Amino acid sequence: MYANEVCLFGDSIARGVILDACGSYKPIRESFAFLAASELGFSLINKARFGCTIAKGREIIERFLGRNAAVTTCSASLADPAGISRAPSVPQTATNIMPENASPNVAIHIRTDNSHAADSSRPRLAFLEFGGNDCDFRWDEISADPHREHLPATTPERFFHMYGEVLQMLKQNGFKPVLMTLPPLNAERYFAWFTRAGLDQAAILSWLGDVQFIYRWHESYSSAIWEIGEAHNVPVVNIRKAFLEQRNYSRFLCKDGIHPNTEGHRLITSEIIKFAQEHMSV
Repeated sequence: MYANEVCLFGDSIARGVILDACGSYKPIRESFAFLAASELGFSLINKARFGCTIAKGREIIERFLGRNAAVTTCSASLADPAGISRAPSVPQTATNIMPENASPNVAIHIRTDNSHAADSSRPRLAFLEFGGNDCDFRWDEISADPHREHLPATTPERFFHMYGEVLQMLKQNGFKPVLMTLPPLNAERYFAWFTRAGLDQAAILSWLGDVQFIYRWHESYSSAIWEIGEAHNVPVVNIRKAFLEQRNYSRFLCKDGIHPNTEGHRLITSEIIKFAQEHMSV
């Protein structure tokens, strides 16, 4: 028996966005979130957003928890004087939702359950996948002035601190958080992708030192996720390891070198199912 309800917070990877053959970002039906939810039979609420950092994720989680508290209060008011809750008159069913920034013709089908009336004997879990956007830089600014200091979207110190605050917030609201490490990127592909519109590659390389700094910097945020999990006694799904165990992990990535492709999403799904079988049964 697994968790009755799982919430997912994160960025475009968690949202199931890939780079298609035409060079456009689009959501896919066969995302790891959809596949894992279907396989494990839990109700999924996917609140991941394209471009999301931990700061933006915190805002989304705060709003979500605020609505959750309001629904919980409303549900409590349905109880009769004897303290027996009455079922809502309209049942909550599976819903097809359109991901943010998706084309009107492209839908991703994820089962959702906003009733918040889950079986209390089964835990409510919150999976979190942040870091890929937090560690990124403003490459246009680096291209224009490679000789000054440039900071990432979220500094390592702020990432560690804010992620910890988010975990505490979720715990205080009755969730059991689960962290996910970052899939590795392909530095050469990613460098070619973000400079394709004409950024000065030589200038950016002079700032980087070598193109593999992109990989190492990204890896440091994935390593920080382990430290955050240990500091807050929160389990971690080792997504990164599943990729690095492959002889050529780049075949699981899109042309941009950073988003997992459909095969990559299946790889993530396998790791989540393995984690669920070992840690999520109650």
